[in-house]
Amino acid sequence: MSLCIYGIYKPNICQRCAETGLNMKWDEAIKELDKRRDKAKLGGGIAKIEKQHAGGKMTARERIDMLLDKDTFVEVDGFIESRIDDFDLDKRRVAGDGVVTGYGEIDGRLVFVASEDFTVIGGTLGEYHSFKICRIQDMAMEMKAPLICMNDSGGARIEEGISSLSGYSGMFLRHTRASGVIPQIAVILGPCSGGACYAPAICDFIFMVKDISKMFITGPNVVKTVINEEVTAEELGGAEVHAKRSGVSHFSYETEGECLMGVRKLLSYLPANYKEKAPVVKPIREKQSFLFAVNRMLGRTSSLNKILMQEEKGKAQRIREIVPDNSRKAYDVKEVIECIVDTGSFFEVQKEFATNAVIGWGRMEGEVIGFVANQPGSMGGSLDYHASDKIARFIRFCDCFNIPLVTLVDVPAFLPGTQQEHSGIIRHGAKVLYAYSEATVPKITVIMRKAYGGAYIAMNSKEMGADMVFAWPIAEIAVMGAEGAVNIAFKRKIKAAVDPQAMREQCRREYEERFLNPYVAAARGFVNEVIKPEETREKLLKALKALRNKSADAPGKKHGNIPL
Repeated sequence: MSLCIYGIYKPNICQRCAETGLNMKWDEAIKELDKRRDKAKLGGGIAKIEKQHAGGKMTARERIDMLLDKDTFVEVDGFIESRIDDFDLDKRRVAGDGVVTGYGEIDGRLVFVASEDFTVIGGTLGEYHSFKICRIQDMAMEMKAPLICMNDSGGARIEEGISSLSGYSGMFLRHTRASGVIPQIAVILGPCSGGACYAPAICDFIFMVKDISKMFITGPNVVKTVINEEVTAEELGGAEVHAKRSGVSHFSYETEGECLMGVRKLLSYLPANYKEKAPVVKPIREKQSFLFAVNRMLGRTSSLNKILMQEEKGKAQRIREIVPDNSRKAYDVKEVIECIVDTGSFFEVQKEFATNAVIGWGRMEGEVIGFVANQPGSMGGSLDYHASDKIARFIRFCDCFNIPLVTLVDVPAFLPGTQQEHSGIIRHGAKVLYAYSEATVPKITVIMRKAYGGAYIAMNSKEMGADMVFAWPIAEIAVMGAEGAVNIAFKRKIKAAVDPQAMREQCRREYEERFLNPYVAAARGFVNEVIKPEETREKLLKALKALRNKSADAPGKKHGNIPL
């Protein structure tokens, strides 16, 4: 027996239900919903989806499915449509208006996403397209969860006029307000031109895919018309250009799949918001291992801990093999970082841009640490205006999201020359000093070899606010290197000597013995401890533990004025 909506028990449906057709209405309503859902999921239709695939690109929904944990995506505003009828837009109207928005999980953690659909009016941004993105931005802020925007758009929807431009304004405002509150990630998976470029530019990180991603303010046709310069879209704003030359992007990949996996990896190093700590991934220890359990059952003594300790000891001792004691010889500082962090945990940012500086995160005993290092293998590790921008922005991001900073110093100078001066090295270099001085997270410095002049000061020196400064025994901390110092300080003495060359060599040795060591700085308190290279990881771990509860209040003010 069943109960109908009128409360009458009948073996089947009652006569009144049959007469009114209410059960049929339920079936029709569900069928209509399914029909609308299926149509919305097709976006611009089968033909345009096939065209998207033929171009080596996924659809908006396929990207979301690959990015998020399986079956966690919840769509928001899936039936919103454009209300504009002009220029035959009513005939091209599709539910969702060219962008799929919602929320889901990555490694079990909440994220909000917006994925533009190029199959719907070229992914162009109109009034309700931007409304959907703004709403998901607001939700991300309210929930204090990361925001991921996947761009694949022809830009502003011309047919909607000023409404589309106004939509960008709302997005820019929200990106700016969310800066430093939640991580914001832009993934460029198609064209992104004109004003649309500035939404990703305000985000914390930009991902691009070779041969697919394009970013530029004005496209090749406009460039040709205005300044008569012929250039392809790839040459103007492709992934390689922005990874190597402009520094606009932070991560570049060969395929969309690799790119989306890169986004997942990035988020594993970041907290959900500024109030939280980054996720901790503890390294395997003996009692956590399957091998330990088996050995205990068999009455054997497990050697896993011994193996792990030997591995760490081996890595620590390898530092001396990597770093030459001759300060004129180059090496790869990334190999040093790998010896300090948990095995395989270093994740580099902007690895193809300003290669004279290295930035990225690594884990130490499972905790995320931000690393800034000079790279002697590129331009001798000197700081130029590009490297200064790269370092400063990374420092500020880490400070926003409670990630401690370790700085590895081997720097001869700010790069000299007219190109640097005319490109504003003073202004750009000042950003590094400003960022370090402003940061309140734990800040630890290791001076490996050279630390000369203003570049030494800029790289988180003691009086710039470093909490702890360590130096290796071969560190050279001075106003400048021996060759330059001798030419200035001993100029008259050399000139008056019977044998100027011999006198120059004598003065150089005297200068090196007197100044090019860490002990003068240690005697003045500018270096807290001189350590062996193999002690570096251990000393950093202890310092980080001591600084875990560091509290530093900034002076009251509206905000500072960084030299942009």
